[in-house]
Amino acid sequence: MLPAATISDADTRSDFPINLSATKHKLKRLYISPPVSTAMKSPITRSTTSLSPLTIFIFLVLVHISIVGADAFDSLRIRREISGKWPMFDCPQCMDKKEQANANSLAVGNHKVEKDIDIIVTYTDTSGAIKIRTVKSKDLSASWVWKNPIDDYQSKAEDSKPETRFEHSNPHSSNEHADINEQPHKTSSLTHPAKHKRRALRQERRDRRTAELIQVSQKMMTQMEEAAIERAKTFDTSVKGRYGIWRKEYESPNSDSTVKLMRDQIIMAKAYASIAKAKNETVIYDSLMKHSKRSQQAIEKATFDSELAPSAVDRAKEMGHILSLAKDQFYDCIIMARKLRVMLQSTEANVDEVKKKSASLTQLAAKTLPKPLHCLPLVLTTDYFLLTDKDVKIPDKRFLEDPSLYHYAIFSDNVLATSVVVNSTVLHAKEPEKHVFHIVTDKLNFAAMKMWFLVNHPEGSTIEVQNVDDFTWLNASYCPVLRQLESSRMREYYFKAHQTSSLTAGSDNLKYRNPKYLSMLNHLRFYLPEVYPKLDKILFLDDDIVVQKDLTPLWNVDLQGMVNGAVETCKESFHRFDKYLNFSNPKIADNFEPNACGWAFGMNMFDLKEWKKRDITGIYHGWQNMNEERTLWKLGTLPPGLITFYNLTHPLERSWHVLGLGYDPALNQTEIENAAVVHYNGNYKPWLDLAISKYRSYWSRYVKFDNPYLQMCNINSFMLS
Repeated sequence: MLPAATISDADTRSDFPINLSATKHKLKRLYISPPVSTAMKSPITRSTTSLSPLTIFIFLVLVHISIVGADAFDSLRIRREISGKWPMFDCPQCMDKKEQANANSLAVGNHKVEKDIDIIVTYTDTSGAIKIRTVKSKDLSASWVWKNPIDDYQSKAEDSKPETRFEHSNPHSSNEHADINEQPHKTSSLTHPAKHKRRALRQERRDRRTAELIQVSQKMMTQMEEAAIERAKTFDTSVKGRYGIWRKEYESPNSDSTVKLMRDQIIMAKAYASIAKAKNETVIYDSLMKHSKRSQQAIEKATFDSELAPSAVDRAKEMGHILSLAKDQFYDCIIMARKLRVMLQSTEANVDEVKKKSASLTQLAAKTLPKPLHCLPLVLTTDYFLLTDKDVKIPDKRFLEDPSLYHYAIFSDNVLATSVVVNSTVLHAKEPEKHVFHIVTDKLNFAAMKMWFLVNHPEGSTIEVQNVDDFTWLNASYCPVLRQLESSRMREYYFKAHQTSSLTAGSDNLKYRNPKYLSMLNHLRFYLPEVYPKLDKILFLDDDIVVQKDLTPLWNVDLQGMVNGAVETCKESFHRFDKYLNFSNPKIADNFEPNACGWAFGMNMFDLKEWKKRDITGIYHGWQNMNEERTLWKLGTLPPGLITFYNLTHPLERSWHVLGLGYDPALNQTEIENAAVVHYNGNYKPWLDLAISKYRSYWSRYVKFDNPYLQMCNINSFMLS
């Protein structure tokens, strides 16, 4: 509340000012006008005496209201000017004041006014009343920024650019706005040097980060391209036989659903027929058997729905109807489960018998030769004995014992297979004249082998053919295998299959009757230093391999003190020591690791110097003597080889030797093409009718079908295709 004041008549007759607020640059006044005419003075004067307290009170209230309204109006105007809006001028005479205000505002924004400035701040207190206070400009911190409302308004209206701010310490502001009055609409773009530097640093960081991201992106893109190229190299695009996705049976996911349904119906019909027969229900029994026979005739040998006869669907519907009748009449859960269990056991017994017969016939076919291949050694042997001594060429002994040449050892009784090994090796050799082949065969095939290579001698290479029976030092007193083969117990073990009452009962023993397990040629590989005493290294090759690349780099492989260089064959749990050896025997369990990785004979680089130093042949003899009762392993040369060369084998790269072409139809075609040597290990040899047809071409391409001896025995490309 304002203090009470006494107003005289003189004050009411003239204009008097009431000072509301004053600053060094603004002045606010409120004028109260006197009465218009003097005629009205007397009534007012006369009423003053009687109504003086009430009149004073009303007058003071009006004065108070006027002061508060003026303060609120002034505060509103100041806020509009601070927030960048135009000051309010009510009359045309005040336009000069408007221009003055703009000039003062620009001067303040450009810091031409260096004196201290009072800043009026309005705010609202907790009771909601508007308050005004004054702040000195010099009391403000350096973080406060001056803003020109004129430039801000124009920049928003014209360019829609961010507001321009002026910092008090900007030394370039006076130069940039020296001509501000002539160009009032020009927007200032000056900033403080520190702020400009911060912006430059931020931009520099952005550019650097962008460059780093681009570099990382390019690096990742390069890595992805390289990885894609590597994957493309190993991608197998070959279609493997009947398993191609483009076959008609793969057109729908349920391509054999009808076939399976009809076979299930036949099984259920047999089960219900058995129950009906036991209950003397002949009518339904005959109906079930009749429909079962029709469904079987409709299926025949079909394995997919596309191979079914058109009437097969009708047969399935008819069978479904009769099965529904049989189910209503005979279905009993316990009886049906018992019947199906009996049928399952009977089927399993039949499957086992068929497997045994298949194994027996496979072994029988594997150990026999086709008639044309049996004809070839007979014809060659006949011609060999017709030769004179002058026709028989003896190879130069210097080449046979020169350790600087590339020597191969091949032990075989198959003339055609041995010729393929020699032909494929010489064909891919860069220097055929440096390759020497040492072939050892048995007495029965010695003449045929000799005759073949006399007539078909590979150009440039040296070939020596020997008879294993000429090795007089290889006798029963020195070789445990020969001594065991001559024993009566071993002969009974190998040849007792003929005593069995059926083919399936003797199938296991028939496997052991394969000539390759009984021939000394198969065990001669453990006597290489005795056979070739003057050689340092020799490459052993089986007769069921094909060479596809030059093998001379193998002589440069560092075996790191090992005796045997071979390709390991273990894949996950397959082809490990426990597959070949009897680990229930303490002699095996105490000396070997069951999960040790196996390796393969067929292409092996032997260091004969290390062989002699470590007495490998003596180790072999020791284990053969311990296995006389066949308690350590059953048969073959691989188990004793794994034992003899245990921890003495250096693993070669897999690309040198790819195995499985004699038993596995699902090998990777790319690996076969890139292999240096492919091996037909297994029963499906490429010269037999059992051979896997898609692998046979790798072998037959090295057979010279235009040879007179092959034509004489009808060995042609059609036979081996």
